[in-house]
Amino acid sequence: MDHWTRISQIDSEEHFAQIALEVFRFQHEHNPVYRSFCDLLYVHPSEIRSIDKIPFLPIQFFKTHMVLSSKETIEVEFKSSGTSGQERSTHYVTDLELYKKSFVNGFKHFYGPINDFAILALLPSYLERQGSSLVYMVDHMISLSTHAESGFFLNDIDKLATVLNELDKNGKRVLLLGVSFALLDLVEKHQFNLKNTIIMETGGMKGRRQELIREDLHKILKSGFDVENIHSEYGMTELLSQAYSKGKGRFQTPPWMKVLTRDSEDPFYILPAGSSGGINIIDLANLHSCAFIATQDLGKIYPDGSFEVLGRFDHSDIRGCNLMTL
Repeated sequence: MDHWTRISQIDSEEHFAQIALEVFRFQHEHNPVYRSFCDLLYVHPSEIRSIDKIPFLPIQFFKTHMVLSSKETIEVEFKSSGTSGQERSTHYVTDLELYKKSFVNGFKHFYGPINDFAILALLPSYLERQGSSLVYMVDHMISLSTHAESGFFLNDIDKLATVLNELDKNGKRVLLLGVSFALLDLVEKHQFNLKNTIIMETGGMKGRRQELIREDLHKILKSGFDVENIHSEYGMTELLSQAYSKGKGRFQTPPWMKVLTRDSEDPFYILPAGSSGGINIIDLANLHSCAFIATQDLGKIYPDGSFEVLGRFDHSDIRGCNLMTL
């Protein structure tokens, strides 16, 4: 049974933990960077019997090291956004089919088949650079859509507004996926009254506008599009899976992905549900890089497994970074 088949059939917390521990043992053996990190912590797979004891690799390692658990040919290098001269994360992907299966089925898990939607993408800041995993994902989703109107709209928001209004008025199911500042640009110039459209923001002003707290951003967008909820996508260059929120900033993960929070003072202590702390992610689709990542995001986990993103750590607040000299 291939890896995707196994993780796509996860049906319980116990099943998830079983596969996660197997992936940990595999990556400890085959990922030199991750193994060195574990060695510095004096952690050996024989001692790890629960997922909360697995070491989570600080996400900054993707900026300074080649994080790989595979010797297969690298098919693509996904790179994070960043200003000129800034170090960017690189995710070396050796199995694009696994990535496609993860994001196609992750979306289907929450919203149904992609081909049911007309997909309109407003991602100017991502299209203007090379190596965006988000652009790769959305481009493939557009290719799966059965609607001829699906596509990217770089800066032509007038055309986008026309297409969006026509599709919605004709009763088509529409997904408008955009970066926050571009969606704000759209509703400042056009007014909508949408009945059949999901508005999904991917976050980030990317230096184009003053940052807004989520509640204020969503309030403006709900009013501008005349919709009840603003949906959100939570993903990053270093992952191959995404979490989704259908409103109010509460994200849920597909069965092969799990979010935990760590203590801000002790990065190796996992907090109980309901506590706020640094977000750790287990992404079992990340078989060929690292499935266990300590992000720079702050969040809160709820008893039902959903989570909220509260902000970000400053770089100086990420403890354990001295281990990055390995």
